Amino acid sequence: MKLLHVGLGPLGIKILRDFVDRDLGEIVAAVDIDPSLAGKPLSALHPSLPKGVRVLTGLDAVRDWAAIDAAMVTTASDLAACAQSLRPILQRGLPVVTTCEEAVWPWLRHRALADELHALCLQHGGRVLGTGVNPGYLMDTVPVFATAVSKRVDKLEIHRIQDATTRRIPFQKKIGATLDDRAFKAGIKAGWLRHVGLGESLHFVAAAMGWPIDRWSENIKPVKAARAMRCGLGPIAKGRAAGVRQEASGYSGGKRVLHFVFQAAIGQKDPHDRVIVSGEPDLDLRFEGGVHGDVATSSIALNALRPLSNAAPGLHTMMSIPMVRWVR
Repeated sequence: MKLLHVGLGPLGIKILRDFVDRDLGEIVAAVDIDPSLAGKPLSALHPSLPKGVRVLTGLDAVRDWAAIDAAMVTTASDLAACAQSLRPILQRGLPVVTTCEEAVWPWLRHRALADELHALCLQHGGRVLGTGVNPGYLMDTVPVFATAVSKRVDKLEIHRIQDATTRRIPFQKKIGATLDDRAFKAGIKAGWLRHVGLGESLHFVAAAMGWPIDRWSENIKPVKAARAMRCGLGPIAKGRAAGVRQEASGYSGGKRVLHFVFQAAIGQKDPHDRVIVSGEPDLDLRFEGGVHGDVATSSIALNALRPLSNAAPGLHTMMSIPMVRWVR
């Protein structure tokens, strides 16, 4: 596969490194708006990446679109911001996987934009999918697939409890590590401090289960450090935020049918991922130790490229493309 990649932050570089390490194809173009990267060979970002591909500052600098089979976009969590990269790629009729969290269920916050992107796909033959470890897999696709053996499902409870100590620095920042109460509240108000995608996961699952959501709620609070510790951002004093806890609930027919718990913190004890299905039969699935987010996000994004390429043109979710699995 000949790949165009957009977005060269820590996650984008990891995805490219894994693409090369797994020998999945050839990187033919790479784009990032950071002017300090302009013209640099990818090998300057990591020695395993090719020397012959130099960083472009915009998609308008891509010259040979015919040489590209698919694209990967790892630029933003917000779909409106990400769409600036998606539109010109879809206009070339290409499949594009994005790690944009809001793209996992774009109709929640961006219905008009979702309709626009879908129409663009149908017009030009493009395909677009938002996915990742979460949202995209652990708190939505896995719970839905778990119900395949169910005679009856009454409710679903989904937990992701993770130790963020080994996660990339932008992730540690996003969960508020090191902040005092005032800075934590300011980050929430500004919109950058949160796990993006919990609402998207909730509505993805509700749609898959055929549960119309009457109302839903989401709350967020800090996980306080019980002792002094350190993370990639620096020291964390006792009593300051070591991470974040978010919960979301969805109600259908006046009953709570969905409950989500997301907690990520430096030094988090007993990390795990868990899906509880109440119904017939009752099920309790647990990933001991939890799934490492950076490894898994890179893997699922790359593993989704070929299934998306084999899907019909349009705006897709993990429900509408062929099953994503590990590929050689």
